[in-house]
Amino acid sequence: MLEITHSEIGPGAVVISLAGKVMMGADSEPIVALVDRFLAEGRRVIIFDLSGVTRMDSTGVGRFIYSYNRITSAGAIMRMAGATGHIFDIFHVSLLDTVIPFFPTSEAAAAAA
Repeated sequence: MLEITHSEIGPGAVVISLAGKVMMGADSEPIVALVDRFLAEGRRVIIFDLSGVTRMDSTGVGRFIYSYNRITSAGAIMRMAGATGHIFDIFHVSLLDTVIPFFPTSEAAAAAA
C-alpha cells in the first residue's frame, strides 16, 4: 500500500510525500498524474519526500525517472528528500543520485538554490 499526500511549500513549489511501498501496480500510478497536474498548474519546483517509503521496485524507480523527464522538459526542477538506507541505495547503485539532486529533508530540498 502506498499513501500519497502533497503540500504547497511556497509560490510554485510543492512537496509530494510518499509512505509505504512504491511498486508495480495501481498504487504508484498517481505519482505521474500528480506531476502532470502540478506542471499544468505552473509549479516549478517539485520535491518528492521519500522518508516514509519502505520498499521500492524497478517500476517505482521508473515512476521517478518518468517524473524527472517530464519535470525537466517543462523547465522545472525535481528534488528528492528523505531517502535513506536501501531506498537511497537503489538510486545510488543506478547512479540516479548523480542526475537527480537528493537532500536529507524536504526542508533542505526547498531551501536549496
